[in-house]
Amino acid sequence: MDTMMVSAASAVWLGILTSISPCPLATNVVAISYIAKGIEQPRRVLWTGILYTAGRMLAYVVLAAVLVSSLLSLPDVAYWLQTRMNQIIGPLLVVTGILLLDLIPISLPQWGGHLSKQLRDKADAWGSGGAVVLGALFALSFCPVSAAIFFGSLIPLSAQASSTLLLPLLYGAGTALPVFGFAILVTFGARALGNAFQKVTSWEITARRITAVVFFAIGIYFIAKYILEVLN
Repeated sequence: MDTMMVSAASAVWLGILTSISPCPLATNVVAISYIAKGIEQPRRVLWTGILYTAGRMLAYVVLAAVLVSSLLSLPDVAYWLQTRMNQIIGPLLVVTGILLLDLIPISLPQWGGHLSKQLRDKADAWGSGGAVVLGALFALSFCPVSAAIFFGSLIPLSAQASSTLLLPLLYGAGTALPVFGFAILVTFGARALGNAFQKVTSWEITARRITAVVFFAIGIYFIAKYILEVLN
């Protein structure tokens, strides 16, 4: 139970860290403007935010379920993962830490601001269901940091815990929390939003660096213990 609670908390934190990273900024700004569009109707903002969150959660659950289930459904692969997972996690955490610190410049195709706005306009025409679709599409618009966190941390974590639903679900909720929070702040005034955005922006750098250091430390420990076997 304790291990699962730690894994669940880690999934939520990885989702939040993904959302507040600089690379998904364009999609997050568009998502906030879309959710807060009906500022004069707080209930609509709340409902749209819930649907957007549901869309992100659905996308990550489906993708993670396919990947984790595929890995665990093959007996040879499942056995290999069960016996070698600790050896795999170490290097993956070290690489993810490097990417979080931007030590290696990597560029992946990203959703541009113009394309994101086009999707938002189409979502408007789709009614309430548009928020779900927009959340799912934005969730799958991976950039280097989000790809490293999802494929390099969440998927191994889910595979180790044999969780195809709970951990991806919590990760998806974590990615939507900051966007949802900013959209709610919009309903209380732009000044509060600006102050909150500045605090989150400065806090994100510290949070990302701390997470990277933790990943480094845990990764090196796993490498030393399970690969080099110097701590046995």
